[in-house]
Amino acid sequence: MAGRVEAIFLSPDHGELPAPVERVHARAGRGLEGNRYYWEDGTAPPGTALTLIAAEAVEAVANEGDVSVEPAATRRNVLTRGIDVNELVGKRFRIGNVECEGIELCEPCTTLEGMTEPGVIKAFVHRCGLNADILSDGEISIGDPVTPV
Repeated sequence: MAGRVEAIFLSPDHGELPAPVERVHARAGRGLEGNRYYWEDGTAPPGTALTLIAAEAVEAVANEGDVSVEPAATRRNVLTRGIDVNELVGKRFRIGNVECEGIELCEPCTTLEGMTEPGVIKAFVHRCGLNADILSDGEISIGDPVTPV
């Protein structure tokens, strides 16, 4: 089971649509540099440093026809392809050379639905991504492999 990074999104301020970037510096215990969820002092709460979502999940929701959300609008940091991010809960994995740990599913919420369209919560239940911790410093780039450790 291996995948790759298809896109990376950062949002420096709450309420802004995340912007795509080619690469980002990941910092253990802190998060992604330039993202609004970044703890300079290294005290990122569990599961808040990094979020991932599978491109296949975004496409499946769109194909079902009830709602259609662009990957950036999901507000997840890393869009993957070829790996089931739900299977990474409770497991260590690497994005390129950055070691991470899956903490819990990132379920859709009323904030996400309010920023997108009605029906997002129902459409994305159990497939809205993964909340993860960053365990080692490094750079994450588009095209990097995503592999279980």
